Amino acid sequence: MAWLAPNLRDLIRLMGVMIDLYCASYAKPPDAVTLDIDDTVDVVHGHQQLSLFNAHYDERCFLPIHVYDTATSRPVAVLLRPGKTPSGNEIRGHLRRLVRRIRRHWPHTQITIRGDGHYGRPEVMEWCDENGIDFIFGLPGNAVLDRLVDEIADDIRTRRALDQKHCLRGFAETSYQAKSWKRERRACARIEATTKGLDIRFVVTSFDTGSAEHIYETLYCARGQAENLIKLHKAQLASDRTSCRSPLANQMRLILHTAAYWLILTVRDAMPKANALATAEFTTIRLRILKLGARVIEMASRVRLAFAAACPDASLIRHIAAALMPTGP
Repeated sequence: MAWLAPNLRDLIRLMGVMIDLYCASYAKPPDAVTLDIDDTVDVVHGHQQLSLFNAHYDERCFLPIHVYDTATSRPVAVLLRPGKTPSGNEIRGHLRRLVRRIRRHWPHTQITIRGDGHYGRPEVMEWCDENGIDFIFGLPGNAVLDRLVDEIADDIRTRRALDQKHCLRGFAETSYQAKSWKRERRACARIEATTKGLDIRFVVTSFDTGSAEHIYETLYCARGQAENLIKLHKAQLASDRTSCRSPLANQMRLILHTAAYWLILTVRDAMPKANALATAEFTTIRLRILKLGARVIEMASRVRLAFAAACPDASLIRHIAAALMPTGP
């Protein structure tokens, strides 16, 4: 029997199913979710379609976009794209399709989009405003922003020097409107004075409440977990093996790797929370739980797995099997 390669329509449907799977992983629609969006470099070693030279990475590469619910470590979408920084219109299009699919399942859930500086485009923020989506994005610093928080920054720098501290951190907020923005927005700053000088980082957000420290330290910095999840997907599940010439085939590879991510995440979530492997990385789970020798005995109504008597995780495997066993009708 000949297998037909998936076409573009098939891949679009599979991407939709990936979002449906994420929504179905919740027993009931949550009151609110925060979705982290980020891209990662995927170096190519040939002439694959969509691969471009990226001066920042000094490599010919793809820059696939990953979207995660970092509170649960669940993947939402993974999209192959050219090796260049996405434009505001491109990001807006991806988010529009993503949110539209999620809204089929969760019409009343409050959604927050979180990302680094190059996702905080005016087109994206305006679309979020129009559709009731909250956001928090990194904001590249400039002379205008530095001037707006200069008084607080100077106070922090002075107090650090007078107290002879190695490091002193403070926070500030201001209203800021870039030339490409249609209105002023809330910008929060993390100001850190050290013996080496002053370091200021900014974020822009739609949230009106919460201190600048809460916005930056609690809400924005939590996006660092998304980078850890991308590492699990990319390094430990080898999703950067996009060596096919066709972008459709490479997108299919990303979908299959995401399916493997779901498989191992489901196994990990089924473990008792007190077990050491409940927070283990995927490589450890694969070596300890999945890559084991066993005798498979097929019966009329069940399949029996016989492990070695000295299997160190036998009780844990038994617990996982019972937890993942489907309930009867």
